[in-house]
Amino acid sequence: MRVIPLCVVLGGWLSMPAFAADADAWMQRLAAAEKKQSYQGTFVYERNGTFSSHAVWQLVDGQELRERLYQLDGPAAEVVLVNGKVQCAAEGLASQVRDAKPWHQKELDPKALSEWYDFQVIGESRVAGRPTVALAIRPQDQHRYGFELHLDRETALPLKSLMLDESGQLLERFQFAHFSPDSIEAADVAAGAECSPVSLEAEQQARSPEWRSDWLPDGFQLLDSNIRPSPASSETVTWLSYGDGLARFSVFLEPLHGAVVEDARSQMGPTVAVSKRISTPDGDVMVTVVGEVPLGTAERVALSMRSGVDQAAR
Repeated sequence: MRVIPLCVVLGGWLSMPAFAADADAWMQRLAAAEKKQSYQGTFVYERNGTFSSHAVWQLVDGQELRERLYQLDGPAAEVVLVNGKVQCAAEGLASQVRDAKPWHQKELDPKALSEWYDFQVIGESRVAGRPTVALAIRPQDQHRYGFELHLDRETALPLKSLMLDESGQLLERFQFAHFSPDSIEAADVAAGAECSPVSLEAEQQARSPEWRSDWLPDGFQLLDSNIRPSPASSETVTWLSYGDGLARFSVFLEPLHGAVVEDARSQMGPTVAVSKRISTPDGDVMVTVVGEVPLGTAERVALSMRSGVDQAAR
């Protein structure tokens, strides 16, 4: 568990405006750096009490952004992206990247995020042997999680990220053990032999959704949608993706046609999955919400889904 020290919280009301201004400036630097800075490194990822280690490379060459992620422990797993689009993935990740677009779904917009989160500089730290500035990103309501970011002083990239619930409990940790900016070549981001080509659109139909949500947390909006085959039946599934610029969740809707399916809810680290059976004029539908939002928020979204083409006003 990582809790912000009390001495930081109470650290001088007169200095708070300056701290807030510094935080805004650092968020602007982070937004500018994410797709413009080449680097390589290794990091540890922790969630739900389990750890994994990874190597990562990012190469910015003119207008092209190439990224490669390689898991260092357990079964070999690799993903390669070009300009945010998945090019290939190891067999163990192929099904996952078909269902989601990892990394950089949307560019960070600090001004928009400030409507739903408060930013504050909370101190200095050192990560992977490099000096960093620690920022708190605190949600303004109970429908999203908070973060603690440790930004590299040289590049403004996050060398450490903690996702925290409303009580300060750690949900997810991302932390570099080694970070080296700029020292990267084209060969570093080339796909390995086990990285198989992946088509994200082969079995999906992009079209306007026939569903809407009667309620969404403030700031969340529809990002993407499609119709895809169900992995468990011959039916098709409607998929909708929502986000506020930082947090995201997906909604899956599948007709039941008389099948008996129980409601369910679970949480693994920051990721929740809530399934609710709802009735429609065309029969019962199972609604499943999956994402990094609190359980109560996911349940409310699931119960608010209605058939229709117009998204609820936000």
